[in-house]
Amino acid sequence: MAVVQATSNDINLLARLLRAEGEGEGTRGMQLIGSVGINRIRANCSDFKGLRTIPQMIYQPHAFEAVTHGYFYQAARESEKRLAKRAINGERYWPAKYGLWYFRPEGDCPPTWYGQPLVARYKLHCFYQPTSKECGSIYSM
Repeated sequence: MAVVQATSNDINLLARLLRAEGEGEGTRGMQLIGSVGINRIRANCSDFKGLRTIPQMIYQPHAFEAVTHGYFYQAARESEKRLAKRAINGERYWPAKYGLWYFRPEGDCPPTWYGQPLVARYKLHCFYQPTSKECGSIYSM
C-alpha cells in the first residue's frame, strides 16, 4: 500500500531520479535514494515542510543536482520503475531509513550535514538523518 500518493507519471519521475542520482551505486543505492525522497514527502519538517507530492520533492530548488543534467530527462526503465514503486510503498533501507539528506563528497563524510548527524556511507554517498529535535516525526513513520 502506498505511503504517498503517486500517479504513473510520478512513478516515472521518481524512477528517473533514482537512476540519475544513484545508478552508479547499484540497486541498493537507488533504493536508498528512494527512501530519502519519500521520507522528505512524509516528514513535513526542516527543509521539507509543505512537500506533499513527488514532483514537489524532486523539483524543490537545490534538492537534487540530477535535475540539472540531461540524463535525468531520459525515459525511465522498467527496473527503475519497480524500485520507485517499492519506495512509494514505504520500503526503507538503512542507512537511509530515517534519512532526509545524502550527498557525495570528494573525500570522507563530514560528521554532520546541515547540523544533522551522519548515519553511514554507502559506496560514494553519505547519508544523514535528522535529530529528534529537528524532525521527530521521521522516527514514528
